[in-house]
Amino acid sequence: MFHKILLASDGSEHAIRAAEKALTLADNNPKAIIEIVYVVDGATSKADILHNWNSVDVDHMRKEKLMITEHKMKRHHVNYKITILHGEPGPSIVKYANDNKVDICVIGSRGLNSLQEMVLGSVSHKVAKRAHCPVMIVK
Repeated sequence: MFHKILLASDGSEHAIRAAEKALTLADNNPKAIIEIVYVVDGATSKADILHNWNSVDVDHMRKEKLMITEHKMKRHHVNYKITILHGEPGPSIVKYANDNKVDICVIGSRGLNSLQEMVLGSVSHKVAKRAHCPVMIVK
């Protein structure tokens, strides 16, 4: 039984399907907590700041990407927390998972940036190779 479930999310369709699988893993487990991790890379961070005048707007815009996922968590009455990390998505998710000793990582097979996935290799592949826990990749 998984108690500490890391859900990597960027608000994409695959991430929303991954959220549904994370909820299935947490089902009927009152000790389960889903840790939703959203990683802001350098390019996204610059774009966010250029399009918004203050940090409140930037923070709101980032959390807006996770709104559907957060609503699903609330509807299922699951314990969850949201963590926003900064850096390259793959290594940031792996570091967070390994440092926080999560029981399983759940991640979508593709995110919002498909060009980067083709050139650099997918984030989900990097997480699966380097995380010290089981990784569920959701299509």
